[in-house]
Amino acid sequence: MNLKFTNLMLAGALCFTANAWAAGPTGSDAKAPVPPKKYIDPANMDPTVKPGDNFYEYANGAWLKNNTIPAKQTRWGNFTILAQENTNKLISLLNEAGAAKQPKGSIKQRVGDLYVSGMDSVTIEKRGYEPIKGDLARIGKISDLNGVITEIAYERAAGVGNPLFGFGVGQDPKHVTKYIVSLGQGGTSLPDRDYYLKSDARTLKVQAAYKQYIATLFTLTGNSEDAAQKNAATIFGIETKLANIQMSRTAMRDPNKTYNKFSVADFSKTTPHLNWAELMPKMKVTGQDTVLVRQPDFFKAADEILASTPVEDWKVYLQWEILRGSASSLSSPFVKASFVYSSVLSGQQVQTPRDERISSLVNGSLGDLLGQLFVEKYFTPAAKQYMVGLVNNLKSVLGDRIKRLDWMTPETKERALKKLNAFGVKIGYPDKWQTYPGLTIERTDYAGNLRRISAWRYDESVGHLGKPVDKTRWGMTPPTVNASYSPTNNEITFPAGILQFPFFDFGADDAINYGGIGAVIGHEMTHGFDDQGRQYDADGTLRDWWGKEDADKFKTRADMVVNQYNGFTVLDTIHVNGRLTLGENLADLGGLNVAYEAFKKTKEGQSSTKIDGFAPDQRFFLSWAQVWRSNQRPESASSRILTDPHSPEQYRTNAPISNIDAWYKAFNVQPGDKMYKKPEDRIKIW
Repeated sequence: MNLKFTNLMLAGALCFTANAWAAGPTGSDAKAPVPPKKYIDPANMDPTVKPGDNFYEYANGAWLKNNTIPAKQTRWGNFTILAQENTNKLISLLNEAGAAKQPKGSIKQRVGDLYVSGMDSVTIEKRGYEPIKGDLARIGKISDLNGVITEIAYERAAGVGNPLFGFGVGQDPKHVTKYIVSLGQGGTSLPDRDYYLKSDARTLKVQAAYKQYIATLFTLTGNSEDAAQKNAATIFGIETKLANIQMSRTAMRDPNKTYNKFSVADFSKTTPHLNWAELMPKMKVTGQDTVLVRQPDFFKAADEILASTPVEDWKVYLQWEILRGSASSLSSPFVKASFVYSSVLSGQQVQTPRDERISSLVNGSLGDLLGQLFVEKYFTPAAKQYMVGLVNNLKSVLGDRIKRLDWMTPETKERALKKLNAFGVKIGYPDKWQTYPGLTIERTDYAGNLRRISAWRYDESVGHLGKPVDKTRWGMTPPTVNASYSPTNNEITFPAGILQFPFFDFGADDAINYGGIGAVIGHEMTHGFDDQGRQYDADGTLRDWWGKEDADKFKTRADMVVNQYNGFTVLDTIHVNGRLTLGENLADLGGLNVAYEAFKKTKEGQSSTKIDGFAPDQRFFLSWAQVWRSNQRPESASSRILTDPHSPEQYRTNAPISNIDAWYKAFNVQPGDKMYKKPEDRIKIW
């Protein structure tokens, strides 16, 4: 479930919190954590709404009305609140690290100096766009198609652009102990291909803002207004052609459709103008005789576009790659132009403060260094130990539920249990930290630091080729408010950043923790058995381990989930894409069921004692609901429907519980209530 809150998501991830470990420093200065007075506070609820009509509003209505979105945010809820708290902690750590000269090469020197260089606005303003002048001039000298192709390879290997297609090094899904080069569709800048292909009012507004953004950046580098507008039209034209040949996000949910292995020689035959045997060494890839191509048809068509488009147009496009990739790190006119454009997409009203932007950049660039400082001060071993026990508890319950399934044959159950028992678990922070060997960070060279980081990351990535897969590596940094499941590693990950209230708190009763972090754990486990995850076996290999009858029954039940979510809308008219969000929706449904059953094994779960006026089962479901409370801007809501594999928060709350019998009993939900579903219509899968 990736709660990728990169934004805020759970697509193999979720996003959680817990003030338990975030009490502050340890030792003589340590202070006991102060838990909230009420883990379920009636002041945040709306008792005028019947629980069975809209549980999300019932549980969160007053909070939603009383908490406006800060101008610097596109949404505001528990995920973003927790992320803001963690950002404040990172800023404090970085200010401390950057306050004085540190030993060269030390953790504090590198994170502190990177932060200081990014905060040095005086130097950055003086340099203007000087850091990219050499790139723009180099591109300007290109004279033929071969020069275009060479530049495409150069930009990627130098870490300064990602033109035309996607490139990466990762596990081979059918040979998971080996790394392989992966190529995929790309070449566009807007968040989704539909932004190029649709013509409704919202889309046209975004297109206009994007074209103006392009033109603005070109004028800032010395082009006339007319030339800049012409460049914008050229770039939008090329990107529209590329968008037309891209697969949809929904189609790409099938991992078998995107697994297409070619020999380098055979793949080159499909792209006559892109000789991959010559191109890959330019991208520092050597000794590889095969490649994994996610969308072969895209490359065939992109090759034709490459040849039929004038070289002068490609030069403009390649300069745009440099500009858009660098704008946020240049002087203020470039940064302002980037924000003006992004605000149309997101609705954000004011620019995120510089210290928050730079701390985020440090976390994303040197996360294993900054993460060590973070966990040393804010994460206790007790929290990790608690999570290990909770994960084992939830794992046992999911195993019991699989054994009791009435729609799965014994043979497939046995394979499902084998996969469950093979789950790997990562909690808090890596056991082995990345040290970024050879990466130099200078206190007065922000642009240079970013170049060196990009180049180092690229070299480190291609350096994996030919080596065994390292399963100790993390895909998220410790302060991240998220969680994830990796199908090729068959493992679940819970960074320190999410182990805080409302997901988890040592001072909370079991209903709160099981309705919060328990449901998150169950969510990530269920990802191993969602529409995508179920296609990978116990060792992470993309391999069909299902009996046909079982697979057909699963698909029938999954289609019921698709249909339920297809009926939901945001902004009154925009429908949720039940197929795009299926994996997350299945994980929410399965995770909540598993967490509830585990909760019922606890002492509180077996009692009837009320706390703050709510019975144990009521507190469990209210805890689940308050995790998801969030206000968001309409621009953000409409964009997420196109790009986010997670459903809107209201439906993440209401849809799963409408399929759980215990919720009906806990809140006396009856026929006639808007959320009521007949018992025979309630969807049960895992």
